[in-house]
This record gives sequence, structure tokens and C-alpha cells, in this order.
Amino acid sequence: MNEAKGRVLIIAGSDSGGGAGIQADIKTVTMLGGYAATAITAITVQNTLGVTGVHPIPLEIVEAQARAVLDDIGADAIKTGMLGDIAMVETVARILDSARATPAVVDPVMVAKGGSNLLAPSAIDAVRALLIPRARLLTPNAPEAEALTGLSVQTTDDLRRAGEALLKLGAAAVLMKGGHVEGQSVVDVLMTGDGETTFEGERIHTRHTHGTGCTLASACAAGLAQGLALPDAVARAWAYVHEAMRQAPGLGAGHGPLDHGWPLRGVR
Repeated sequence: MNEAKGRVLIIAGSDSGGGAGIQADIKTVTMLGGYAATAITAITVQNTLGVTGVHPIPLEIVEAQARAVLDDIGADAIKTGMLGDIAMVETVARILDSARATPAVVDPVMVAKGGSNLLAPSAIDAVRALLIPRARLLTPNAPEAEALTGLSVQTTDDLRRAGEALLKLGAAAVLMKGGHVEGQSVVDVLMTGDGETTFEGERIHTRHTHGTGCTLASACAAGLAQGLALPDAVARAWAYVHEAMRQAPGLGAGHGPLDHGWPLRGVR
């Protein structure tokens, strides 16, 4: 087996505000010591107040971007984010099939923090059928888990039930995110066929949560790309995101970004 070099190919949309999407992904992988390469699926017009425009990238260009990276630089993990529609999901599934030995972290992005749809409802079945079985790790929040399973997800036990359903759909592992579940603490549950690991911490009451899902998934992908065991990759990612939220710079009038660069403060 080749030595893990920390290379992550990110297949996702661009966020002009820099808080989520490709921009958050690159920052996260870089800050955790990995190497980020990209295949951009869409250009969005957005800031902390919401998404006001989406320009999909042609399918052949998305596939060509990924192929250019895989054929030359290579990848130790692939992370998928905003895909948009059925055709893009099918294209990404084909890309993943061309790199079967590379673990894929699938973040089933459906709705932006401001409420804009980032995945056509008609594409949910395609994600269920084509991406979940190809996922080394699936990272849904509660609303995404509800859409993918048809189950109500209101409690931590509901997270577990939905996680079991997603494992049955073919995911090797599922990180069920509990940020939308009410409570004084936030509980995420990493589930595999061998059992579960729980990550729990204080709930940070803040409007600066834009990009948390993208950031967490990319941090997990960076860990896998560096050769970390899955629970260790998730634990490091979880700690990174928690601190990035705590140190959020307070930018924008809406859902503000995290501080992806917080580990540099000691260097500065």
C-alpha cells in the first residue's frame, strides 16, 4: 500500500463568501497539514446572508478537473460536497468508481445555512443509490438524515436509528451530526458495522456556524488521507471544528464563518 501523503481531492461548490464550500474545504485541509486539490461543481453567489445565485459547472469540466488531479497528483481521500442535481451525482459516482481504492467522505449537502436548496429534491434518490454505497464515511446532519431515510430525527436515539438505516444502504461508516438536535450539549455519533463512538461537547450559542458541515467533512477526509484510523480522524476533526466555532471572527450580518485559521495564532 502506498504511503499516505495527505492528498485530498475535494469535489464541491465554491462559496464566494469564503465560509463554506471549496473555500472552507481548502482552508481546513491545509490547516490540518494536508494537501487540497479541487474539482469545482458550481460557482455560487453568496455571503453570510444567503445564496443569491448558482452557476453549475459543465459535467465534462467537473470530471476533467477530477481526472487531471487523479492522473497526476493523486489522492489519498476524496471529499464530496455540493453537487446540485442528478447528473452531477452520477458524474461524481463515476469519478469515485475510477478511484475505488481511495476512501470517499460524502457530505450530502442539501440546504445552505440561509435556507437555499443546494441539491434538487429529485436528486436525493440518486445520492441514496449512488453515493451512499460508495462512502467510506457519510456525514449527514439531522435534516439530511431525515431526507435520506424518511425517518424523523429529533433526538440522539433518532440519530442512531437513522444511522443504522444509512449503514444498511451501504455506507461503511456514518457520522450522525447532532447540531440540529435540541439540548445543552451537542452529540455526534460515529457508527460502523462494529459499533459506535460518541463525541459530545458544549453547545456554542452563536450565529457564526456557516460552513460547519463542510469543515467537519473535510477535516475527516484530511485525517483519512494522512493515514489516521477513522475514529481518530473524526476526533481530531471534531475538536478542530469546535474550536473554529468558538473563535469565529464575527464577520457578516447573517450566518458568519468559522475561524479556520485558529491553529496559526500560536505561530503568529
